[in-house]
Amino acid sequence: MTSPRTTGRTPATRSLATRLAALATGALTAVALFTAAAPAAHAADAPLRDLAAAKGKVIGTAVTGSRLTGTYGDIAGTQFSSLTPGNAMKWGSVEPTQGTFNWSEADQIVAFARAHGQQVRGHTLVWHSQNPSWLTNGTWTAAQLSTLLQNHITTEVSRYRGQVASWDVVNEPFNEDGTYRSDLWYDNLGPSYIAQALTWARAADPDAKLYINDYNVEGVGAKSDALYNLVKSLKAQGVPIDGVGLQAHLILGQVPATLQQNIQRFADLGVDVSVTELDVRMQLPATAAKLTQQAADYKAVFAACVAVSRCAGVTVWGFTDSDSWIPDVFSGYGAATPYDENYAPKPAYGAIAEALGGGGTTTPPTGACTASYEVVSAWNNGFTGQVRISCSGAALSSWKATWTYGAGQRITQAWNAACTQSGTAVSCANAGYNGTVPDGGSVTFGFNASWSGSNPVPVVTLG
Repeated sequence: MTSPRTTGRTPATRSLATRLAALATGALTAVALFTAAAPAAHAADAPLRDLAAAKGKVIGTAVTGSRLTGTYGDIAGTQFSSLTPGNAMKWGSVEPTQGTFNWSEADQIVAFARAHGQQVRGHTLVWHSQNPSWLTNGTWTAAQLSTLLQNHITTEVSRYRGQVASWDVVNEPFNEDGTYRSDLWYDNLGPSYIAQALTWARAADPDAKLYINDYNVEGVGAKSDALYNLVKSLKAQGVPIDGVGLQAHLILGQVPATLQQNIQRFADLGVDVSVTELDVRMQLPATAAKLTQQAADYKAVFAACVAVSRCAGVTVWGFTDSDSWIPDVFSGYGAATPYDENYAPKPAYGAIAEALGGGGTTTPPTGACTASYEVVSAWNNGFTGQVRISCSGAALSSWKATWTYGAGQRITQAWNAACTQSGTAVSCANAGYNGTVPDGGSVTFGFNASWSGSNPVPVVTLG
């Protein structure tokens, strides 16, 4: 499998408003999923967290603190037994200015977890990315950098002592070929920074489980071999290491065949294994066939964890497509999580439940129609947009696309649709000649609109 990111992970679980708040000067796209010709999907009778607990496993999700209300908060609180702050505990978030700390979102997530009887997975203490500029742009001696790292780990882990069950202490230390990544820490401190970081974290909270976390280490290969040898060496030296995190940012249909074997060999070293950041991205638009394959992929990962006693559990990297990092980084890809952008469970949800011993009571959509919104071109105070409606495994005899503009945009002209706008709300219905969208077919309509200052891309809802 190719690397799931180009230069390390960008912010992972952003709010939809943040994710879409890009200017109209690029060709940006937002996708909405509409279930057609099938009943709405229903959650399994037992929440996923109860099914996982019955198997002795934890099921987690990465979350954005500001979204922990309403439906998002309800699902996060009832379906999952563990929460991972997507960005809120990273160094750049908690100490943007040296000596000035911002714990607000991290505290919010920890409090939410406590109120819902959940664990917290701390993410992450030592990483090559999302560090504050004062740190990365500074001129430090090795001794100074070591002191800064120790102080950061001690400060953060001590703050959440007894409240965070496990920490991703060191994140992504290896290159694809198994060599150490050249970064701020390795280049200045050498590989010993890993053992030092684990030791400092243990001193700050003796009860928290300490992990090394990386991507593209799900199957047996050069990179996972390097991680295996590192863990084996750390264990032999008496360095505190409790677990290995396999991120599992996967591509549709590419679950490694050696996943369970790999989990087992790490477990045989005497450490726990967790799948820490699972998502399965697909090229858009989502189709019934792709959603079926995605369900099989999710089921395979959960089944591999269930099969190994020391696999502690699986965390999905955001449970809803509206809170996924994938569209930001992989152009044309998305739909990577178990719930769609409207919080409807996808076939992947039912597959997870089944892998955890549930009765498969989810009724997934059998087909879907999608609407994608694209800014085709933009100029000083205006832009041209296009919406494409596509169906796979479903069909439409008429359609209406609605969205809400967030920055005062106004539609001035439309073609191939009858568009009206009231305040910020836009509604576009089919023309007399293009209401039918067959299975496997698509229609498009376009418009000109004005904008000023910013032009965030809206989410389109089909009705």
